[in-house]
Amino acid sequence: QVQLVESGGGLVQAGGSLRLSCAASGRTFSTYAMGWFRQAPGTEREFVAAISKNGGNTDYADSVKGRFTISRGNAKNTAYLQMNSLKPEDAAVYYCAAGGFGGRDSEGYAYWGQGSQVTVSS
Repeated sequence: QVQLVESGGGLVQAGGSLRLSCAASGRTFSTYAMGWFRQAPGTEREFVAAISKNGGNTDYADSVKGRFTISRGNAKNTAYLQMNSLKPEDAAVYYCAAGGFGGRDSEGYAYWGQGSQVTVSS
């Protein structure tokens, strides 16, 4: 069982930056791929970024590529999402997820955080 707790969300002006953190419980963090997803009101949850178990491979949605960076610190049991050049359309609740398969499909993740609100003002 893994518990995930996100932090770092908030209100930022367009063009600004935020860094989300996802702290995981347990001693098996390095055995899970990690992902970030987001959901805006009235929309379905969508893939944002993913990182492999050892951090060697990353993947991004086209909408965030070049602006967002996913990383992880296995010694700290924490995953991160650095978000730069934020746009109003990036506003959503952001969820981190952990799973044995990872990838772009939410089915690849068994554990989910509670979500962190990101609001971007224009």
